[in-house]
Amino acid sequence: MARILILGAGVMGTALSVPLTDNGHIVNLVGTHLDDDIIAKLQAGYPHPRLGIQVAERVTAYTCEQLSEAIKGVDLVVIGVNSHGIEWAAQALGAVLSVDIPILAVTKGLAGDGEKLSILPDVLCANLPDGVRDTPAESLRDRIQIAAIGGPSIAQELAARRHTCVMFTSTNPALLQHLAELARTPYYHIWTNTDIIGIEVCVAMKNVYALAVGLVIGFLEKAGKAVNDAEMHNLAAAIFAQGMWETAYLVDKMGGKTESVYSLPGAGDLYVTCQGGRNSRMGRLLGLGIPYSQAKAEYMPNDTVEGASLALAIGQTVENMIHKGDLDAIALPLLRTMIDIVCHNAPAIIPWEKFFVR
Repeated sequence: MARILILGAGVMGTALSVPLTDNGHIVNLVGTHLDDDIIAKLQAGYPHPRLGIQVAERVTAYTCEQLSEAIKGVDLVVIGVNSHGIEWAAQALGAVLSVDIPILAVTKGLAGDGEKLSILPDVLCANLPDGVRDTPAESLRDRIQIAAIGGPSIAQELAARRHTCVMFTSTNPALLQHLAELARTPYYHIWTNTDIIGIEVCVAMKNVYALAVGLVIGFLEKAGKAVNDAEMHNLAAAIFAQGMWETAYLVDKMGGKTESVYSLPGAGDLYVTCQGGRNSRMGRLLGLGIPYSQAKAEYMPNDTVEGASLALAIGQTVENMIHKGDLDAIALPLLRTMIDIVCHNAPAIIPWEKFFVR
């Protein structure tokens, strides 16, 4: 039995408590400063208000102010915040985290500093205390024992114990084996892979490409069905395929392995993300011709749309890298289109003639 702290009481952080408690572990679920209402309901014995399940008796809910209490004696920290919260999580943990406690990150995204793109485990490491901050990112990943989860995992399905297949990734094979043994159940299927860069790039980029596939929902609604009721699945499939094409290019450029693109973190995660959710809802609005800033402000003001968040986070860095010759503009027409749509309120026009060119 292990004692595990999950930081972030949203749907995915809480869903992970299900296989962990099914395996007999004790879980301390700590909300962020945005999760106070969720934590209050869990502490009062109500089901999770967004996930729709009653958490297990082995789960104890804490507010973020109780983090120093909740982390006492834990064997593992799981980070379940969204991409906006990764620096906050590092800073919150910095005062209380021992370097010998491994970290398993669920958060998906990339960061851009104007010069280069970074995977979020490296961003997390860079924002930990001064004693380790100056160590190169690659060494930090080993020293801090950091791992991440990638793959098609809808929180509601995992919480309902539907079969879910994911990859755990780290540069440390022994850590991967240990974490997989902690979390693996008859319904939570875990493979391990040391390609942390490739897997993290895949699970991040799937959000912006799912947003692109979501445009088709709006295109169809705007155009209406054909006289024979034909829809636009051909169009959606082509955008999906271009997204995979561009993801493979970025994985290779950032030093990952392209085989990850065609497995659970790439194809699998993009497929499941295209099935619905906030990226699809925003994609529909953009496909209808509504500028991003208006769509966000009027229709989804309180929603984190991860595909749009990624475009905003890396858009200028991607353009700078293209200008310097570090990235090839010809290889990324769909990404550049989505950056223009989100960052500059450009109309949703698909650059077909630029697809599948290297």
